[in-house]
Amino acid sequence: MRYRPSANALPTDPMDPTASGRSTIKRVIPYLWPEGESAMRTRVVLSMLALLLSKLITVGTPMLYKSAVDALAPSQLDAGWLVGIGAVGLTVAYGMARLMSNGFQQLRDGLFAAVGQRALRKLALETFTHIHRLSLSYHLTRKTGGLSRIIERGVKGVDFLLRFLLFNIGPLILELALIGAVMVWMFDVWYLAVIVVTIGLYVAFTFKVTEWRVKIRREMNQQDTDANQKAIDSLLNFETVKYFNAEDREARRYDASMERYEGAALRTAYSLALLNFGQSALITSGLVIVMVMAAVGVQNGALTVGDFVMVNAYMIQITMPLNFLGTVYREIRQALVDMGEMFALLQQKPDVTEKPGARALVLAGGHVRLEDVRFAYDPERPILKGVTIDVPAGQKIALVGHSGSGKSTIGRLLFRFYDVTGGRLSIDGQDIRDVTLDSLHAAIGVVPQDTVLFNDSIYYNIAYGKDDATRAEVEAAARAARIHDFILDLPQGYETQVGERGLKLSGGEKQRVGIARTLLKDPAILLLDEATSALDTQTERSIQESLNAAGRGRTVITIAHRLSTVVDADRIVVLEQGEVVEEGAHAQLLARGGRYAQMWARQAAEDAAA
Repeated sequence: MRYRPSANALPTDPMDPTASGRSTIKRVIPYLWPEGESAMRTRVVLSMLALLLSKLITVGTPMLYKSAVDALAPSQLDAGWLVGIGAVGLTVAYGMARLMSNGFQQLRDGLFAAVGQRALRKLALETFTHIHRLSLSYHLTRKTGGLSRIIERGVKGVDFLLRFLLFNIGPLILELALIGAVMVWMFDVWYLAVIVVTIGLYVAFTFKVTEWRVKIRREMNQQDTDANQKAIDSLLNFETVKYFNAEDREARRYDASMERYEGAALRTAYSLALLNFGQSALITSGLVIVMVMAAVGVQNGALTVGDFVMVNAYMIQITMPLNFLGTVYREIRQALVDMGEMFALLQQKPDVTEKPGARALVLAGGHVRLEDVRFAYDPERPILKGVTIDVPAGQKIALVGHSGSGKSTIGRLLFRFYDVTGGRLSIDGQDIRDVTLDSLHAAIGVVPQDTVLFNDSIYYNIAYGKDDATRAEVEAAARAARIHDFILDLPQGYETQVGERGLKLSGGEKQRVGIARTLLKDPAILLLDEATSALDTQTERSIQESLNAAGRGRTVITIAHRLSTVVDADRIVVLEQGEVVEEGAHAQLLARGGRYAQMWARQAAEDAAA
């Protein structure tokens, strides 16, 4: 059984959303003002100008409405020079103003659309790339379903913030300031006082209740993530569920998570109803007070009917965005939480990194050497205890031993999924910690115990071994892996879909595709990590022929459980509890009568009994 590092061996999980809203917004700003992209910056400036013009027209529109009403119902007060245009002209002007206001809003959205989409694309690419750069230890302890939800919610949060922070919150503040100035100029400071108090109470109430709701929403997100993890995990293990007749058990497990999600979702809905009613009560109270003040002014002859209508129009203009503010603030607050989780993911540092100034690996045959290598996933449980192994270029060695002896760990250290904690691991005399990861990975081809394929065509999966592979190269690799004829016999040939994780192919067929993919990569060093241990004896023998052909002219390191697959190795290294206890050719080790001979005898007896 392969050892999986415990969570205690990893850094503290950074997914807990502790990043403040301010720091999160700071992370977004560079995407809004992209460095070195003058076209995008021009779009930002023009969209802001369109926004300003839209708001100026919006604030001036009620004045046209007032003048039209006064023209229709003239009073003893001077209704202003606009009345001279006439009621019909003012009504047309009012309509044109509303149209222009909407037009500038649409122009703003159109100009900024490219900026927003470019920002989302960059952020999605950055996140995707970063996840692939994270170490194997991180991916072994994360659940794919939960990780995908965090990324999905984070990108949606950025999209929401880009649109609403710029085009709702900022414009709302500008509009309220302009309306306040108009109220003081045309009416009385007490109108402004009522509006300021109303808005202040509204904002305070909204923020207070929303902070409470955010905690509930966070819990709801956690339950949603948990339910999604269980669903994806169950579906990925579809065959296992069937084998153990566990459909009802999986359904109960999933339903338990959904029940907790349901409870959190209901609390979210109830708190939303309370918030909406409180906001409506505050806004309605402010509206009524201001309208009563205007009505008294009309009765006293201090204001015209048009003034009363204009006050009402301004209050409606304030009320509508304020009602929207409640929703926007809640969503922005939640978006900040979601983005905080995603940016925490982006701040997660890989365990294995390149040294500054690392150079590309210079291959001179593929001589691999382990010198007193020590390693532990958990400091309290060492896995390798001073292992020294020399693999000359072009030779084939086999690593054998019981489960937990450290065989697969050596393979992971060679590919640098982890770094050694002591000693040195080199290729052609170069410490692998001193070379670039890309050049190291390009030099090593791996055929694992269970080849996992992409849910695409056989051609795509073989061609994955080389980015710019031609059709001829793909078919040549398939012939070398002895799967070309099988592919041609399929109804769709190379375009046959393999299904998720390659489930439409048998184990032997998947392994041959994996071998072909690795051969197409043409690595100097070939690592066979128990490549046939999951196959039946007959399939294993046929696959072994393909592996032997694949190893010609390469340095081959075979990690094996079945000793019959490594009898032709130039040297066999026997590991036990992280130490080399024997090494030599098959015949030499049998003649010694040591650990290898005991293992050989035991497996021979098991095969005979079978």
